[in-house]
Order: sequence, then C-alpha cells, then structure tokens
Amino acid sequence: MSGRVEIRAPAEESEGTRLQILRWLKRAGERVALNEPLIEIETDKVTVEVPSPGEGVLGEILRHEQDEIAPGELLGHIESAGAPQAVQPAAAGAAPARRPEPVAASDPAPARGTAALSPAVRRLLAERGLDASDVAGSGPGGRITVEDVLRADPAGTAAAAPAAAAVGAPPEGVRRVPHTAVRRRIAEHMVQSLLHTAPHVTTVFEADLSAVLRDRAQRREEFAGRGAPLTLSAYFVQAIVAAIRAVPEANSRWTDTALEIHEAMHIGIATAVAGTGLVVPVLRDAQARDLFDTARGLEDLVSRARSARLTPADVRGGTFTMSNHGVSGSLLAAPIIINQPQAAILGVGKLEKRAVVLETGDEQKIVVQPRCYVTLTLDHRVMDGHQANHFMQTFVDTLNRWPA
Repeated sequence: MSGRVEIRAPAEESEGTRLQILRWLKRAGERVALNEPLIEIETDKVTVEVPSPGEGVLGEILRHEQDEIAPGELLGHIESAGAPQAVQPAAAGAAPARRPEPVAASDPAPARGTAALSPAVRRLLAERGLDASDVAGSGPGGRITVEDVLRADPAGTAAAAPAAAAVGAPPEGVRRVPHTAVRRRIAEHMVQSLLHTAPHVTTVFEADLSAVLRDRAQRREEFAGRGAPLTLSAYFVQAIVAAIRAVPEANSRWTDTALEIHEAMHIGIATAVAGTGLVVPVLRDAQARDLFDTARGLEDLVSRARSARLTPADVRGGTFTMSNHGVSGSLLAAPIIINQPQAAILGVGKLEKRAVVLETGDEQKIVVQPRCYVTLTLDHRVMDGHQANHFMQTFVDTLNRWPA
C-alpha cells in the first residue's frame, strides 16, 4: 500500500490561538517513523511537538520555520512506503536531497512580492510600515523571516542578517540576547492589554495570615503524605473562589454588547519558568475543589510548567488569574497587567512579620503578625471601586478567619 500522508497542525486549538512553526526536526528527503517527533510548534505560551502521522519519506514541506499557521492547517506530506518519490532517501554517507522550496532558492535575488512572504511576515511589515525591500532576509535563499522584520529599523533601514555579523553589531560592552518567540508574545499581550484594551485600576489591601499559617502547620504533613504539598497558593485560590462568589463580575469578560460572567472558575496561576518567561497554566473548576484537591492540582500544574511538560490545553480557558509575585521577594506590584480577555488579576506580595496596632474596646496594643499586601487590578469597564473593594474584603476576611 502506498500513498501520501498529510501533516497538519494541531486542530484542537481554540479560536484566536496563535501558532508558529519553530523548526522542522527532519529535512525533506529524510525517512520518518510513525509518531516520531517531526515539528516543533509554539502556541501563545507553550511549545509542542507534532508527531509524524505516518511512516515513509518526508516529501513536500508547505509551511516553514517562523511561519504563523492556523489550527488544522496542512503543513506538508509524507510519501509512504512504495509511493513514487520526487525526493529519494539519501544514500549512505551522502547529504539528503531537498525538495524545492515554495520560494525558489535557486534565484540569487528572490522576488520581494507578498506572495513570497509568510502571513506572519506580511502582518509585521504592515504593522511597522515597512516594505519587503527594506528588510534583509536571512532565511533560505534570502527569504525574510519574522526575526528579520523585528530587527529592521522602524525608519525603513534594514538591519543586517545574522550572517553579516560585522554590520549592525552591538556596541562594545553590550551583549545582545535575541527575543524568544514566547517573550515577544508576552510583550505584545501586555501592551495590547494595558494600552489598547482595558482601563486598569488597582486596589490594595493587607491580609493577616496568622490563621492560615496555623492551619497549614496542622495539615502540611498529612497533605504531603497524600502527595499534595500544601502551599500558601492553595489557600489563596480558595479565598479567590469565595471572593468571586461575592462579586461574580470578577470572573467575566467584557464584550461590546454584554458582560459575559462565567459560572466555572478556571484560575490561571502565573508561573515564572527559567529560560522561557511567564506561563499561566489553568486550574480548572476551582469552585468545585476542596483545599486538598486545590493543592494537588497546583502541584501538578506548576511542576509540569517548570519541566516544560504543559500542553496547549493547560494554558487555555482561564477566567481569572493570580500572580504570587511575593515568592521572589516583591512586596507590592501595581498594576499587574490583566490577562485578556479576563476582567481582573490578583497579586500577592511577600509574606513578612509586621508590627500592627490592635484595638480591643478602648485598649490599644502593638502585636507582630505575618502579613502581606494583596492587590486586585481590574478592568474598570467591568467593575467599579465598591465592587473591587467588596471582592478584596471577602478575599482578606476568608484568609483572616480561616477556616471560615
């Protein structure tokens, strides 16, 4: 049996998810095995491997590295065993032959027309007011890549391709670190959220964690024995659930015609990953979890985030986000940029012992308590100040009086 097997992008992505080919792990003309890793594709937040859908020889490659692609899009073909081959497997010791690229590499000066450009490159050129002739291409046969456009001078003077290291080199004493695709996506998302989408407002409260720390000391060993390290984040998520129940608008998205309030509470947990940046895996249905199940779910998500084992499904569909920036020493962060299209994000600062004044009747005394600042940055189109304060008062009271 012979034939041609289609290679397609993952089709389960939700509408609006951006996909980009990072690299092909095989070259045209090389043999591939069924389910062998074939392509690395980056979504908005994670990198996934696309396995080979068949066995044979990698034939035509339709979409190339740095191309932006759509879910389910055809990326290439595999010529299965016995099929007529336009590209034959490489002989032993010889370099594998390549199929012709869509942009003919044989032309010393490839055409600069838009037909030779990927959708991602065309979009960036339009956004930056550049013409293709303004950009020096570093891809095969001088093909323009996304990185080439990002390096181009906004005034229209093209920066040199990486091969021309002598031109456009950084000044002496400056080390240039190219942006990763994830970092660029984070930057775009932040700017879009803050400057072009939601009017950000931040309210600041202070939480006393004395009751939470007492409860954690009692349960920590038990939870660890059952496979769920009990972190403070588990308590914060439980308090978020209580606060959303008090102010459902915090768990919503703004549209031009209506406010869409989500019944399910899918809480994104902002997680810093070395070498990648910020990812936000989602703890689903937090409203249906008790403290143990919350702790277990958080451990699973954070451990997989830090070992690069998240799937695209793990970072989709969040309805509210928490950023526990205090774990790295931050006392207060404001505003924390809202993760669009959500309506709000909660920030938790560093836990530290503070002297506070307590009043009992006419008596006042100074005591030391473990406290932290907590913030709610909200889309002011969605909530007014009294709603935001009610949310935060509920959140803080849940922690102060744990267990409620």
